[in-house]
Amino acid sequence: MEGVTAVPHSRTEAAAPARPGRRSLAVALLCGALGAAVVLLASRQPWAQGTATVAGGAFPLTAKGSEVTGVPAALAVVGLAALVAVFAVRRAGRFLVAALLALSGAGVVAAGVLGANDGSALDDKAAQASGNTAATAAALSHTGWPYVAAAGGALLLLAGLLALRHGHRWPTMSGRYERSGAPRARAARPVDPDRPEDLWKALDRGEDPTGTEPA
Repeated sequence: MEGVTAVPHSRTEAAAPARPGRRSLAVALLCGALGAAVVLLASRQPWAQGTATVAGGAFPLTAKGSEVTGVPAALAVVGLAALVAVFAVRRAGRFLVAALLALSGAGVVAAGVLGANDGSALDDKAAQASGNTAATAAALSHTGWPYVAAAGGALLLLAGLLALRHGHRWPTMSGRYERSGAPRARAARPVDPDRPEDLWKALDRGEDPTGTEPA
């Protein structure tokens, strides 16, 4: 019929803006958790290899990522904590935590790229193995694990950027606790006079199991 205007359904309008928020939340959680796990894993792997000259000949040397630099693993833990804290704060606090998450990811990327060609950890090991403080590692080579750590940092960075862009749409922690931090008191169960255990529990709580009020 002419002159009839279709009215949009209120539920459809409410669900429309919620979908991008839920999608960004799922992607941020996946990227943040996966990125932190990748960085921590890569930090435990060998980043550099070489040899040291000793009396018996060439001595093989290996330096793990945590020995080259401890920055990626530390920032991965900070980023993971920030990802969890995003849901515990609101407004300005959420923005600051999201920024910390993004900065943690960026720091991991920078540390991974810089550590890809770092041979100082192997030089220290060569000096210890040979007993000569001036000794350096020979046949120096690097693995791809520093770049794997950088890729994990990129995932943390992406999670932080998503939190900065869409974090205001994400839910917060459950309101089970009041602002004072104390849990809400639960209503006491009615006392059944035919059950002795209920009478004893009421007495332990300081209640009158008979339900009578003093005159």
